[in-house]
Amino acid sequence: MDRNEIYDKLNEIFRDILDNDEIELQDETTANDIEEWTSLTHIQLIVEIEKAFNLRFTSEEILEWNNVGEMVDSIIAR
Repeated sequence: MDRNEIYDKLNEIFRDILDNDEIELQDETTANDIEEWTSLTHIQLIVEIEKAFNLRFTSEEILEWNNVGEMVDSIIAR
């Protein structure tokens, strides 16, 4: 799966969980950029991303992410 395919899937997940069809994720996107992205929805996003990509992130890995690009890098690394 390439980076664009990952972003397509992530955009779908974020739009669904955050109920915002205008979300267009980029490498630099952070929770500060999307009003609906709260600490609670962050947990929901992680759970859905793990399901969609059939993987598990460690707590340390999640805490190290500074933006969506780093999340995508973690997905690619698996």
